[in-house]
Amino acid sequence: MNIHESEKAAGILENLGYSETNDEKQADLILFNTCCIRDNAEKKAFGNIGAIKKLKKAKKSLIIVVMGCLAQEKGTVDTIKEKYPYVDIVLGTNNLNMLDKAVTIVFNTKKKQYLIDPNEKPDIIEDERVLRTSYPNAWINITFGCNNFCTYCIVPYVRGRERSRKMEDILKEFENLLKEGYKEITFLGQNVNSYGHDLQDGSTFAKLLEAADKFDGKYRIRFMTSHPKDLTDDVIDIIASSKHICHNIHLPIQAGSNKILKLMNRHYTREHYLEIIEKIKAKIPDCGITTDLMVGFPYEEEEDFQDTMDIVRRVGYSSAFTFIYSIRRGTKAAEMPQIPYEISQDRIMRLIKEQNCMTKQLSKDYENKVFEVLVEDTVEKKPGFVCGRTDSGRLVTFEGDKELIGQFVNVKINRSQSASLFGEIVGNN
Repeated sequence: MNIHESEKAAGILENLGYSETNDEKQADLILFNTCCIRDNAEKKAFGNIGAIKKLKKAKKSLIIVVMGCLAQEKGTVDTIKEKYPYVDIVLGTNNLNMLDKAVTIVFNTKKKQYLIDPNEKPDIIEDERVLRTSYPNAWINITFGCNNFCTYCIVPYVRGRERSRKMEDILKEFENLLKEGYKEITFLGQNVNSYGHDLQDGSTFAKLLEAADKFDGKYRIRFMTSHPKDLTDDVIDIIASSKHICHNIHLPIQAGSNKILKLMNRHYTREHYLEIIEKIKAKIPDCGITTDLMVGFPYEEEEDFQDTMDIVRRVGYSSAFTFIYSIRRGTKAAEMPQIPYEISQDRIMRLIKEQNCMTKQLSKDYENKVFEVLVEDTVEKKPGFVCGRTDSGRLVTFEGDKELIGQFVNVKINRSQSASLFGEIVGNN
């Protein structure tokens, strides 16, 4: 989602006459697209903003922009004014469309711009100029914001309430991307499964997937992220029967304990989650299932942690994003008693070890089999090699040149190494 938002910012800047440079000393404008979902992301953002001070001092005309979730967070503008006064523009999450005007004003008048719209349900801007950087992949927002208010999460406070784009606008963008040659398109939303709940026109995520699957041509559809409480049977059925929707579902559980799930305000139980997993496995046997897992949430005891470990063993995730709970000011969980870091650190290490064992075991099942892979990129540290993903989402590295990027090829997996798969091309599609 952050990558795609950066593409939108780059599109606006290109329209103003800017072009990208890899040398920050040559830059006339430096933009930070920030995240504050976890404390280390916030610290990293401020650290990078601080590191640019010398460049600004040496080049007075340099325009510095800070945008994204951190910019929207309460108190950030005051912090920037006090500690980083050389920042010229601060844009909240609802103000990206004002980037061009803000840059023009600073360029002409040197007057700083602090644009933070507190509106929780701002209008959706269509027909945005996007400078896409991820060919053959492309991203499409289908919703903005979130209504779930998980007690650990700051997203509803910095991204506002959930807003769905009209299906006709999404499908128009989708069709245009296919015409431009993009091969894999990912629908984005904090909770894609609740798409359409606010439109009052009968739109649902299942109907959107079904419509997107009907275009002609060779392409793939992915989506992220799904919330377990809203993943319905019709979505699973459509994926199972589709021609283009990848057999790959990212389904964050966060914790395996019902006690912790309730404290997190997740609105499902471990039993309900496992029922969904069983439905997916029954209807889509080759589906790659991934997840998010958090340890060290307030009130988590060893028994609760073991429930999470049990979920890992039962589900068999192909991979998992694992985190230690991070306090976010303004959320309900920040007011709860906190777990000592040493305990959280011990649990995350055990969890990672367990998941790595599971991933390594599942990777063995790919060996000596042939899979269709969409070639996505060259491998920077291995000249003469490219990489891409299987339908189930597994990354594969194999010999090839950059001319293969954007092509579907059949790859025989010769060996695996933990989460990594290595193979050779045995044919093109």
